[in-house]
Amino acid sequence: MDLSTSNIVFAFMLTMLAGLSTTIGGFIAVSFKRDNAAFLSISLGFSAGVMIYVSFIEIMPKAVDSLMKVQSATMAEFFSVVGFFLGVALIAIIDKLVPSEVNPHEFSSLDSEDAKKSQFLRMGFFTALAIAIHNFPEGLATFMSALENPAVGISITIAIAIHNIPEGIAVAVPIYKATGKKRKAILYAFLSGMAEPVGATVGFLLLLPFLTPTVFGMIFSLVAGIMVFISIDELLPAAQKFGKHHLSVYGFVAGMAVMAISLLLT
Repeated sequence: MDLSTSNIVFAFMLTMLAGLSTTIGGFIAVSFKRDNAAFLSISLGFSAGVMIYVSFIEIMPKAVDSLMKVQSATMAEFFSVVGFFLGVALIAIIDKLVPSEVNPHEFSSLDSEDAKKSQFLRMGFFTALAIAIHNFPEGLATFMSALENPAVGISITIAIAIHNIPEGIAVAVPIYKATGKKRKAILYAFLSGMAEPVGATVGFLLLLPFLTPTVFGMIFSLVAGIMVFISIDELLPAAQKFGKHHLSVYGFVAGMAVMAISLLLT
């Protein structure tokens, strides 16, 4: 592995570029009127499709592959499933601890405009958090791949950049709906992507000795569980409440299709 200064800088810049692509998704999200019910329904469905597809097709296989480096295939699958449901349980417990009067998942409480804004703001925050956690180890992986082989690092950066764009949309749409502020929506999308260079830096400087294949595998499976729960519990119900049922379904399928194409291009 080439640890020369120039190669480290090059690897870091690639990781930064991959992370910045979520900002592109943020700009796309705020290009439409935030009160456009059809766009909102399609976008939230799209976000759910992105998160569910990437969880099962990309993140969970990554978890199994990482765990298989130190476990048998059977045990790797077992621990990845345990991690997935631990992620679901974690976010469900957090959701349950929020009082019903301020919990945006309680749709009966959404009579006021302030309550609706609260729902979308929290939805955007949790989406940003889940994607940021996912991007942290992804950034470290990109960085280390680029150090190992710059050509491979470029290919990985392009692939990640492509599928980070819809992730940026997933973050920005609810934030924009809640606040009406384009800059804030783009900022959240930007910050979720910046977890990649942060992951590269912190991981390389401090955490590398502790980031074992087992830790990576459990992180990936936990994130998959969190993202699936958020999609089912928050994004899809909101998509159907604020628009026609079929629009949310069309958005959901479109989100899966976009992620499928981005992964096929890797």
